[in-house]
Amino acid sequence: MRYVRRYSELGLKDLPEVGGKNASLGELVQALAPQGVRIPEGFALTAAAYRTFVADNGLEPIIRENLAKVRPGDPVSLAAAGLQIRQAFLAGAMPAEVGREIREAYGAMGNALAGWADVAVRSSATAEDLPEASFAGQQETYLHVQGPVQVEEACRHCFASLFTDRAISYRHDQGIDPANLALSVGIQRMVRSDRAVAGVMFTLDTETGFQDVVLINAAYGLGESVVQGLVTPDEFLVFKPTLKRGYRPILQKRLGSKETKLIYDEGGNRRVRTVPVTEAERRRFTLDDEAILTLARWACLVEDHYSAQRGSHTAMDLEWAQDGPGGPLYLLQARPETVQSRKAPGHLELYHLEGKGRICCEGRSVGERIAAGRVRVLHNVHELDRLQEGEILVSERTDPDWEPVMRKARAVVTNRGGRTCHAAIVSRELGLPAVVGTGNATDRLVDGQEVTVSCAEGETGFVYEGVLPYHVERVDLLGLPKPGTRLMVNVAKPDGAFALSFLPQDGVGLAREEFIISSSIGIHPMALVEFEHLQDLTLKKAIDARTPGYANKAQFFVDRLAEGISVIAAAFHPKDVILRFSDFKTNEYAGLLGGEPYEPKEENPMLGFRGASRYYDPRYRPGFALECRAALKVREEMGLWNLKLMIPFCRTVDEGRRVLHEMALNGLRRGEHGLEVYVMCEIPSNVILAEAFAELFDGFSIGSNDLTQLVLGVDRDSEVVAHLFDERNAAVMTLIAQVIKAAKAKGRKVGICGQAPSDYPEFARFLVKQGIDSISLNPDSLLRTTLTVLEAEGKGALAHSS
Repeated sequence: MRYVRRYSELGLKDLPEVGGKNASLGELVQALAPQGVRIPEGFALTAAAYRTFVADNGLEPIIRENLAKVRPGDPVSLAAAGLQIRQAFLAGAMPAEVGREIREAYGAMGNALAGWADVAVRSSATAEDLPEASFAGQQETYLHVQGPVQVEEACRHCFASLFTDRAISYRHDQGIDPANLALSVGIQRMVRSDRAVAGVMFTLDTETGFQDVVLINAAYGLGESVVQGLVTPDEFLVFKPTLKRGYRPILQKRLGSKETKLIYDEGGNRRVRTVPVTEAERRRFTLDDEAILTLARWACLVEDHYSAQRGSHTAMDLEWAQDGPGGPLYLLQARPETVQSRKAPGHLELYHLEGKGRICCEGRSVGERIAAGRVRVLHNVHELDRLQEGEILVSERTDPDWEPVMRKARAVVTNRGGRTCHAAIVSRELGLPAVVGTGNATDRLVDGQEVTVSCAEGETGFVYEGVLPYHVERVDLLGLPKPGTRLMVNVAKPDGAFALSFLPQDGVGLAREEFIISSSIGIHPMALVEFEHLQDLTLKKAIDARTPGYANKAQFFVDRLAEGISVIAAAFHPKDVILRFSDFKTNEYAGLLGGEPYEPKEENPMLGFRGASRYYDPRYRPGFALECRAALKVREEMGLWNLKLMIPFCRTVDEGRRVLHEMALNGLRRGEHGLEVYVMCEIPSNVILAEAFAELFDGFSIGSNDLTQLVLGVDRDSEVVAHLFDERNAAVMTLIAQVIKAAKAKGRKVGICGQAPSDYPEFARFLVKQGIDSISLNPDSLLRTTLTVLEAEGKGALAHSS
């Protein structure tokens, strides 16, 4: 055949003939189907068929003359030219030989007696899916096409879609010469995801470019609902390095709202319709763990294959679908990722918000940037001409028809969509911050309102009222000197961990459980342990509402805590991540849902029932067991052996022994599988008995805040005596020098995770002089303190600009 090529005959070498989508599908069939990756059968209509169609119908002069009339930045001339060209295409006749080959190839997939094959007809431009051009939704796809007449008609519509307004505009901006352009068409057996689930996945974190994860988005029905941003999908993160070693590292599961789904009408009319999703379906995840891991393994296979073919790491953007309820999974498309791959290595831009305002709305963060401007709310495509240069575009969602005007926006905010929807993909490509999936932006924001869109605070993006100040820090990491002292970071929020991993650091010296518990769980662990015995029915109802899908409420705590811990451990893998078990005070624990009955009333919670004392006490012992189970899951199920553990506020050596015993009872045995356990040095007794503590633990982390409080007898929360609180006091520094010396004498590691070296350069210089092994800093002071440490070590200046 001259005009048709089956997928089993194609590979990447055929891209000029069949376009990016089809060449990639052929490559997958040939290279990865033998490894278990499923791809629906199909064939490609070649670029030669398109050129024959154009020649036989005399379309070349029509294309050339109309494109010449397009004036840059003029949507009216663009729309007029595109319409004229498309009408000419749709009026054209399919050349006889091309039509015959289409019917023969399609007929081999089914027939009138047995039932015509149900297929998807997808455009595949020959300049498409290159590393420098995403072509996100530029040409058309037709679903649920049945019968040879409809297939041939869909192919003609695909040819015409090469000249939609958005496609013409996009090619102009990308500098692609239309004379070198042609269109191939893919005819692929339809996967009945309208009866199941579908979505997209990337082999990196789409916001930061962190390369060690697979990001999967999933929703009910046809995958177009995810790509077009019609719904806020479920989101899953899987860690690639340990997945490849046989572990089950599902780092994170986020439940999407999934209010509707796209299905198609029966009867081969090529129409789809939107139907509501039941409340029960919305409250459960679309994929089970096995399906998540299967998709992630396939994504790794595709990425590894493409990387080998290209000779360099190639992150991938894939579409997938499930064939009916409980049916097999299939890959539908695979193409190189086009945004993060273009970023210059060795350079960071860090946006810092300098103030906060009233939060108007919030959603998923896209772009890691900040922008401010006036709001423009657009309800449909007919209002696009209202958007003015530099305004904040606010809408229900966007689709490819919006793309030409999105370039005018300073930021984008949508009601619907996830991190892989059209609005997110195009915003990243244009360098715009976007907050997607807010649910209510078009109701909460009004035309002309001044707002600040912040996507620099982790995975949640915020729209603040008013124009807020911010600054941009630019960091050049190339040729950066490395200090002899290990410089680590303190991390509270898993949300920002991937971005922080790009900083010049040696791991995490302090990962705090408290933020994960308060933000992702919000329930007292003992209320979950004793859920079945709770007498307060209102409380039980509130806990039920926060733990959808969990009959075992204690497991909810374990899973959510493990997710937060694992994201941090994965972000910095294989570097050490030192996790401190919970160090809430009793008044803080009481503030968690269901917490008040389990907490004593204390005059001074700072010196009361906190830290190590809780872990073996019958009042909290089952809660500590849940913390241990979460850490064990991260290490043993996910394979993140770089996770180390730390005991806070351990008053006596005997207390240290009791906590280690509790940990061992829950599967965490010091030394087993390389497990290291540290103790916080924040009480004078830790310094005085440092040698005895060193017999129990692998090292010390100095908590300068509490140590200063207890050495000077100053309540660090008291404004009255705040002027006396100073970590640089000679008594405090003497004890710090003493514990560093004792730890080194016993061959134990010693670091600091307190505030002082972040705030005071002279304190950092003192620590270097004492020979401390590591200094863990707040991320915003890491670069500044690195300069101080390099100078103290006599290693010159830091390459840094802002």
